[in-house]
Amino acid sequence: MSEESKEPATGVEHEVGHEADVLVNQTGRCLCGAISFTAKQVDSGMHACHCSNCRRWTGGPAIAANASDVVFEGAAYLSVYQSSDWGERGFCRKCGSSLFFRLQGSNGYILNHGSFDNPDLLKIVGEIYIDEKPSSYDFQGDQPKQTGEEFLASMGVST
Repeated sequence: MSEESKEPATGVEHEVGHEADVLVNQTGRCLCGAISFTAKQVDSGMHACHCSNCRRWTGGPAIAANASDVVFEGAAYLSVYQSSDWGERGFCRKCGSSLFFRLQGSNGYILNHGSFDNPDLLKIVGEIYIDEKPSSYDFQGDQPKQTGEEFLASMGVST
């Protein structure tokens, strides 16, 4: 699919009780375009993860948004790596682009900011694994911060 034919959706729905707006029908792709996706719902509020796995995987903090009802095209190029006892990461095996994180067995995705066609609709609303963040960078803003233990507890994951 050519770059010109990809028209990012800009629909925004407000849902009561959410810290962020829900974006509808958001699209994205890997670097080479072999894999593309459409997510029916994406939280516009992203989290920056400072854990050592995310930093090694992305080359810096992973900045990503929760998404549901994600459909991938080019799935023949999609590889999944089990990165922990409870989590896995998806990437393009042709170009190596990191695309998502998800809890094993889950249909919910945490899609990487850089993979979206229209990333300007997304904003950082929190930071996780702040206890693993190196001193070499800091984010602006007053967003909430959680340690790895606090984050895992909020997800219902016991280590």
